Amino acid sequence: MASRVVELHPHERVNEDEGAILAIFDRLGPDPGAKMVTRAVGELALSVTVMCAQVERHEFETLPRALKRLQAMAAGVGLVSLSQVAADARVVLLQGDPTAFAAVWARLVRVAERSLVRD
Repeated sequence: MASRVVELHPHERVNEDEGAILAIFDRLGPDPGAKMVTRAVGELALSVTVMCAQVERHEFETLPRALKRLQAMAAGVGLVSLSQVAADARVVLLQGDPTAFAAVWARLVRVAERSLVRD
């Protein structure tokens, strides 16, 4: 029997809460609201980049706190999926399950890319 390697291409569907962004715009106005959301998305992208480097170096000590911050920041701008996956990554990391963490981390990176990068 010949074996075949199947290459998977996971495609994450992301959920967003437009109401969170609209609330920011209502509270701050269109121009300041847009600046705040842009700044928040930039901070989220930077946070994910820093965490990626930490994971590559197997430096997990400060990762739970960083994931909790990512969860809160993502929720604040309506990035529901990113917030939830950050929470999941934190849970499996704290449980000490490296296999589960690797899987959830890969999902977090995919969700972050789809949430933070617009084509």
